[in-house]
Formats: sequence, structure tokens, C-alpha cells
Amino acid sequence: MTVILEVAVRRMFALGCAVLAAVPLASPAQAAPRRAVPQKAGTVVSVTPLPANLWLPGSGAAHRVVYSSTGPGGKPALSSGAIFVPKGTPPRGGWPVVSWTHGTVGLGDACAPSTAGRSERDVTYLTQWMARGYAIVSSDYVGLGTPGVHPYLDGRTAAYSAADIVRAARSVNRSLAAKWVAIGQSQGGHAALFTAALAPKYAPDLDFRGAVATGPPSNLESMVALAGPYIPDLPLPDLTAYTAYILAGVRAARPGLDLDRYLTPLGKQVVADAENLCYADMVNRTKGVGIGKLLNRSLFDARFFQELRNVLEVPLTGYGKPFYIAQGMVDTTVPIPLTLKLVADLKLRRAPLTFKAYAGADHSGTMAASLPDTTKFVAGLFKN
Repeated sequence: MTVILEVAVRRMFALGCAVLAAVPLASPAQAAPRRAVPQKAGTVVSVTPLPANLWLPGSGAAHRVVYSSTGPGGKPALSSGAIFVPKGTPPRGGWPVVSWTHGTVGLGDACAPSTAGRSERDVTYLTQWMARGYAIVSSDYVGLGTPGVHPYLDGRTAAYSAADIVRAARSVNRSLAAKWVAIGQSQGGHAALFTAALAPKYAPDLDFRGAVATGPPSNLESMVALAGPYIPDLPLPDLTAYTAYILAGVRAARPGLDLDRYLTPLGKQVVADAENLCYADMVNRTKGVGIGKLLNRSLFDARFFQELRNVLEVPLTGYGKPFYIAQGMVDTTVPIPLTLKLVADLKLRRAPLTFKAYAGADHSGTMAASLPDTTKFVAGLFKN
């Protein structure tokens, strides 16, 4: 019986918990100083020129902006991000806007892409969007480079950050149009789906057209809830790092949850480290540390599961604009069965969804593989 349980647990975790993309990091960022948060979301707090080495190719102007947004629990919070405006003369009505929601980089301030830089994969991908005539704005998300712990995978907070940087960017550069889309990969794909569901009501002053999500994690709440001290060590080097990020993110999003009661002394140390370490360092920190070693009891209790759902669960309703989900068929970071379940649930509710799976594409490869389809999809959203 013990052998059967162990095999079952291994299969479930190998399938469901290895999530989100690893994004290479560059130089550390400086945390933003504490300051009063303007009550009006999207208000610019500060704007500075972006260093030339952080510009996307094809940019005519690039800035880092700190702006007000909405954090966990609906409370005002600061976010930061970057604004990239194409070279040349904007089209009539202004540059259409892509709000890029990035994948996993870590939770610490030093991980914020607007100061740490972006992976070659992301730069290549975003440059191709800019070459098609889109301004790119990219939030770091609340807590990355701004006060507080980043509430990792709190989809609502990420969606608000993605919408509010469009508001902020339009006050920084008047050549940006009000029409915009959200596009994201991995953690950012999760954020893009939340944006698709929430943006029209959250930011009615903007002209939201739709979204693209590549490799978005979903159904994580059910997978994470299976964890406990009985989980054996699994041959997935980044699984413990992601799990620690999720636990730290849930605690940041739901500070009333007593997470420590579920953690061993080692687990408390690892989750505390997760609040500060960027991805590569976090993977090194958790080498040889299995998920079971973090926990002193099962996470499968009613209170914890409900909080997981409140933070992580992708909305199944509320989509008023078209959106696209791209999934790699050999993605081992976000396994396709999880996405297929999400797609089935969305289609059952008649969501305006386009879905395509890409043969031979892994987690990162889905971005490039889907680009010919997603650029046509987005162009169609901006036709009128």
C-alpha cells in the first residue's frame, strides 16, 4: 500500500507542480523607497530614463516608472515597470499598447525586470511585437522593486498592475493609444488570463481589446494542496523553489493565513529565503531539499485550500473580450493536461477563447512557435 501511494504521489506531482518558466537574471535592482501611495490607481509617482542597456531594440524612448496600483485585499500599493515606445511617427490615434506580463524571476526587489534586465528569449519576443508597431509596457508587479513582498501568482494583483501601467504610461507619453492588449508567458500567462477577465471592469477608461497567454499555469491550487511531509524527493531540480515561491506568495497575498503552522523549521527558512532570492539563486538554495522537508502537516485542509483557490485559481467567467491560449505539447513545466482541463472548463462556459497546442514546443519554445498565430490574432483585435 505504501509503495502504491508513493507512486501515485510521484505521478501527481511530476504532472502538476512543476510550473512556470525559469527566466535568466541580470544585475540587482534597488528597492524603491517607502512613500505614500496615491489613491487613484495608475498615478505616476516617479519616472526616470531607462539605461540604454535595458532598452528593447527598435525603441525610440524608454523609461522606468513607479506608479500606484491595487494590491492584495484591494489596498493601494506601488508597482514599477518599463515603457518602450517605438521609433518613428505614431499612427493616427497613437501607438496601440501591449502590456507584457513577465514570467517567474523571483520575489525579491533585485529581480525586477525594469532594473535587472530581461532574458534574451523575452527581448527577442518583445522586439518582434515592437517591430509590428506596438508600444510595450511591462509591469514588474506589486512588490518587485517596490515595498512589500511580491504576492507571487496572486492573479488579481498582477492583472491590476498590468492595467495600471497602461494608465501610467499614457500620462508619461501622450503618443500611446487607449487601446491595449495583455500578453504574457508562464506566470505572466496566468496574469494575462486574470487581466482578460478583470480589466474591462477595473479599467473602463481604457480600451481593452483582449489577451494572449502562452504556457499559463492553471489548476495549481489542487496540485499544491496535495503536498505534505509524506511527499518523497522528486528528480525535478526547481520544484521545491517554485513551491516555496507559491507558499511565500500566498502568505504575502493573505497575511492573515498562519503559514508557519504548516512549516518545519527548515521550511520556515526556505520560505523566508524565497521572499528575497531570484530564480537561479533560489534553485541553488533548494538543491537537495524535497517538498516534504518543508512541511510538518498536509496542506489539504479547508482553510488553506480556500486561500489557495482565492489567490491562484484562474477565473472561468467574466471574459468579455477574445483571448488566446498557446500551449506546448512537450512542455514539462506546465504540463498540457492541466491546460486542457482549463480550456475545457472555459469552453463549457462559452468563453471567447482561441486555443492551440504546438507540437514539439516546450515551455519557452511555445512563445516563438505561437508567434505567427498570435500576431495575426492581436492584429485582428485592433482592426477597429
